[in-house]
Amino acid sequence: MDLHIKGRHALVCGASKGLGHAAAESLAREGVNLTLVSRGAALLEDVAAQLRAEHGVTVATVAADITTAEGRAAILTACPDPDILVANPGVRQTPENFRTLDRAGWDGWMEAHFFATLELINAVVPGMCERRFGRIVNISVSFIKFPQVNFGPSHAARLALAGAIGAMVRELVAHNVVINSVLPGFFDTEALQTNLHGHAARGNTTYEAIVENRLQSTPAGRFADPAECGDLIAYLCSAQNGYMTGQNIVNDGGVYQGLF
Repeated sequence: MDLHIKGRHALVCGASKGLGHAAAESLAREGVNLTLVSRGAALLEDVAAQLRAEHGVTVATVAADITTAEGRAAILTACPDPDILVANPGVRQTPENFRTLDRAGWDGWMEAHFFATLELINAVVPGMCERRFGRIVNISVSFIKFPQVNFGPSHAARLALAGAIGAMVRELVAHNVVINSVLPGFFDTEALQTNLHGHAARGNTTYEAIVENRLQSTPAGRFADPAECGDLIAYLCSAQNGYMTGQNIVNDGGVYQGLF
């Protein structure tokens, strides 16, 4: 299926590994030129070289931290007018008990998972509206549909972003600018492996036991390939997807049991 975005330009955050990398790969396959963002310059350059070689697209890189004002300024200087934005702060979920987290801690989570993406969206949508094409995809987590114990701060910040996006999409869709979020579950990424090792250590059990537990709780019976999320993101960025907006799309192998 031709997504009709060849020659467009995408700004992809958290692109050196995991789901951000998968999104960049899927967009490059469609002929989309890229500006890739990550904190680590060396790995980011390796990814850029691979995408140039395999897909023949133009790829620029910005080594910056999306969760800082300085990082966002550097990103927008390098790529002020993308047609596509894949917003992904690339901050791993770590357990935080709301009863012991102070105001500075809450502010950190809000900066990473609310303000960072919101500021990028606010910066790029005027140009998208003027050019009458814009596709924004926010990478969140499926657990915002059913928040987990000890992950309240992370989920609260992501839910705040979902609410803000839901309030702004109706103003933008008439300009052919749509914003949607993907809510992935267990994808076979380095971040997942790190989180599961952490769970094992905190629970005084083995990594293998934690993996087995997660697989048993996933109706699909497997961890997903990151490419499955990358391809979903690419479709959400397609020319064909100009009508669906403000949606939070769960992609978790059947773990979430709700209808809405």
